[in-house]
Amino acid sequence: MTRLGDGTLLAEAIASDPKSWLGSDHIARFGIDTMLLVKLLDAGQRLPVHAHPDASFAARHIAATHGKAEAWYILTPGVVHLGLNQSVTLEQLGALVAQQDTAALIALTHRVPVEPGDTVFVPPGVLHAIGEGILLVEVQEPEDLSILLEWKGFDLDGEHDGHLGLGFELALKAVEIHARSRDEIDSLVRRAPPPGSVLSAESEAFFRLDRVHSRADFPAGFSIIIALDTAANLTLASGAEMPLHPGSTTLVPHVSGSFRVGGDALVARPPGGI
Repeated sequence: MTRLGDGTLLAEAIASDPKSWLGSDHIARFGIDTMLLVKLLDAGQRLPVHAHPDASFAARHIAATHGKAEAWYILTPGVVHLGLNQSVTLEQLGALVAQQDTAALIALTHRVPVEPGDTVFVPPGVLHAIGEGILLVEVQEPEDLSILLEWKGFDLDGEHDGHLGLGFELALKAVEIHARSRDEIDSLVRRAPPPGSVLSAESEAFFRLDRVHSRADFPAGFSIIIALDTAANLTLASGAEMPLHPGSTTLVPHVSGSFRVGGDALVARPPGGI
């Protein structure tokens, strides 16, 4: 729903000329769906414990095109919570939600300290919460589907909005209730990975994210560049160049052809294999 410089919604621009924005190969596989949403998220307080459904649940129960897998590139240090550290039943989980036992809910999750440059992949169904003070880049499937287990103390109406309109008895069936070992949680986290692809291999079915430290070349395709701490630059196949100021976000359409990013930046793209 980003607005372009002329005021047009990006979604409308893509619908009017999908080939230029996405390319023929992407359209053949995905239609005019970008398959990608990128956010900059600044957690002024710890976010509530929640989860997102997978594509099968979302299609079956709410006629949504996607579930919501997501991944984070950490920009400032802090603590995140990810996955259950002990298995529970749906009845136990439902009781904690009904009671709004926030201390018990957060205690059920793995506590994961993170540093700038770390990445975290959050599969659909996995309970998670982002800690206070963390700034991150989030790449995700392009849906807004959250199942809130916690809303006490937050400016949220979880009783009304927390269950996707399905009621908690059904919505909680989309939540992973078995424990993940610490090794399983660690497999979702990459500690300051080197330049190149920075997410776990499991995430590439949903989206791609690359870190550029000095220079990297990318093929033509719908891409979103986030410039990080220092100035970066973009060179298009035409030879046109543009500066990328720290904190800026730049969208490169397929029609621009292959491109080169120099400097300090992230490049988010739809799933590979097209």
